[in-house]
Amino acid sequence: MYNFSFHSNANEAFYTFSISKNYDLVWFVMNYTGNLDQYFMVDGKISSVSHALCEPSASGITEMCFSSIPSHCGDGANFSRMNGLLPSTSNTTGSPNMVITDCETFCKANCSCTAFASMQNGQAGCQLYYGSKQVLLKLIQNGEGLIYIRGGAPRDAKQWKLWLAVAVPLASLLVLIPFSLSCYLRWRKGLKEEETQQGANINSDWVRLFPAPPSHCDEVKGVNNVELGIHKDQELLIFSFSTIETATNYFAECNKLGEGGYGPVYKGKLLVEGQEIAVKRLSKISKQGSLEFKNEVKVICKLQHRNLVRLLGCCIEAEESILIYEYMPNKSLDFFIFDSTKQVLLDWRRRINIIEGIAQGLLYLHKYSRLRIIHRDLKTSNILLDSDMNPKISDFGMARIFGDNDIRGKTNRVVGTFGYMSPEYGMYGLFSEKSDVYSFGVILLEIISGEKNIAFFETDHTLNLLSKAWNMWKEGSCMELMDSTLRASCSNSEVVRYIQMGLLCVQERAIDRPTMSDVVSLLSNQSFALPQPKEPAFFSHLSSIDADSSSSRQRHYSQNDMTISEVHGR
Repeated sequence: MYNFSFHSNANEAFYTFSISKNYDLVWFVMNYTGNLDQYFMVDGKISSVSHALCEPSASGITEMCFSSIPSHCGDGANFSRMNGLLPSTSNTTGSPNMVITDCETFCKANCSCTAFASMQNGQAGCQLYYGSKQVLLKLIQNGEGLIYIRGGAPRDAKQWKLWLAVAVPLASLLVLIPFSLSCYLRWRKGLKEEETQQGANINSDWVRLFPAPPSHCDEVKGVNNVELGIHKDQELLIFSFSTIETATNYFAECNKLGEGGYGPVYKGKLLVEGQEIAVKRLSKISKQGSLEFKNEVKVICKLQHRNLVRLLGCCIEAEESILIYEYMPNKSLDFFIFDSTKQVLLDWRRRINIIEGIAQGLLYLHKYSRLRIIHRDLKTSNILLDSDMNPKISDFGMARIFGDNDIRGKTNRVVGTFGYMSPEYGMYGLFSEKSDVYSFGVILLEIISGEKNIAFFETDHTLNLLSKAWNMWKEGSCMELMDSTLRASCSNSEVVRYIQMGLLCVQERAIDRPTMSDVVSLLSNQSFALPQPKEPAFFSHLSSIDADSSSSRQRHYSQNDMTISEVHGR
C-alpha cells in the first residue's frame, strides 16, 4: 500500500511515504504493547488496523520486542566483517558527515546498534543498523561494500547440526583408537606383569594423546576479570580530529568560548546526535599541557556526580590533544558575579544553590568518589553553570589523587591561581583537602560580595576581600559586604551565617578549617551554631607553628624544578 522513501542530509535523516488509496489522512502510532497502529480517516470517520511488530511469546503476549537486540552489549564490542550493502529500512539510520571510525565508535557505545557500514554508491558517511541480526542477514544486499556486525553473523540451526554430526563421530573415533590399541596389546602380551607394565605405558600414552586441562582456573579467571575491568572502565569515547573539526566549524573564532593556560575552548555540535559540546584544545605552545591533559583524562573519566562537569570523550591524533565536555550554556560563575549588569540574574536563592552545589561536588571528590581527589585549582572560572544555573566543577588538570590513608602532599612546583591558594600551599607547596576548603571559602565570599579577592587595594597597604570581610566581621557590620543587588531577596541571618562559614574556611591554619563534610552538614542544618572564626590568611605570614613544621619537613626534599608529589602523615 505504501511507497517509502529515505532522506538524509547534514542535519537530519527521515522517511516519507505515499499511499495509493484515497484517504483524508493516514498516520501511525506505536503503542506500549509494541504494536504499530495504523489509522485512516475518510469523511471524518476514523478506522484503524493494528500490526504486531514483535514475535508472540509462548503465552501469546507480544512484549518481547527486544529479544533479538543485544542486551547490555551481550554480543560484546567486537565486530565481524562481511561483504554486502546495508538495506534502507526503518531500522537503518545514516549520516553523510561521519567517517567510518566514528561510525564504529557510536555503534559500540549503543548496545542496540547491531551493525554499521559505509554509505552506498561511494558516498561519504556511514549507516547504523538497529534490529535483529537474523533479519539483517536476510536483507543484506549484494554489492561492493563492507558491513560490520556486532559479535559476528549467527550460525543457523542446520549448520550447527552439521557441525555436531561431524564433531561427535570424530571425537568418538579419537577415544576408540587408543582404547582398541590397549585391548590388543593386553591380549598379545598374555602375562600379568607385562599386562600391568603395558597398562602403565598405555596410560602414559593416553595422557600424551589427551592432556588434562590446565589447572589454572583461578589464574584464567583473574585475567578475565582484569580484561573485563579494563573494558568496563573504558567508557570514554575516542573522537577523530575530522569529527571535532566539523563539530566546531573548523575551530571558528565565533565558536570560541574562552582561553586559559591550557588552551582555547570552543563550542561545537555533534552531527549524529545533535548534542552540543565544549571542546578544550591543548595549545601547542603549552609546556605543561600534555601532562595536565593525561591527568585530567585519568581523573575525571572515573568521576560521576551532578556537580562535576561530564567528560564525554577525547581526541588524540598527531599533535592534537583535545577533551570533549558536555556544553554549559551559561558559561562560568565569574561571568555573572563579577559583572555589574549580570549580577542581578543571580538572586539569593540561586547563589545559595550554587554554593551548596559546589560544596556537594567537593564532598564527593574528597570522600565518596572512587578516587579521593584534591582539585588544587578551584576558582570561580572553573565553576560552570548549566541551563538551570546548577554549578559543575571543571578543569581537573592540576588535580591529585590521594590514597585512603593519605593526609597531605607536597610539591616543589606550585600551580594554581593567586587569591584562591591556601597559605601552606602557596608558600610551602603543602596541599591537602583543607587546601580545597580554603579555595571554597574564597569562592563563597566572592559569591556573596560580588567582588574578587585580589581586586582591593588601598594607599597604605594591600587589602584583599578576606581582610575586608574579617574587619567587617569584627566590627559587626558584615552585612555591608553583601552584593547590593541581593538586599531584596535575602534575610540578614542567612547572609551572616554564610559569611561566617566563608571565614571559617579561610582560616590561616589548615587544622582550624572545617572539612567539606562539616561544611555541608552546617549549611544544611541552620539550627546548629557555627564556631567563631579565627583570623584568615592574608598571605603576609604563616603562624610560627605551621612555619616551623613546614620548614622542618622541607629539608627532606631535594630542591629542583621537577614536579614532585609525596605524602606525609600529620
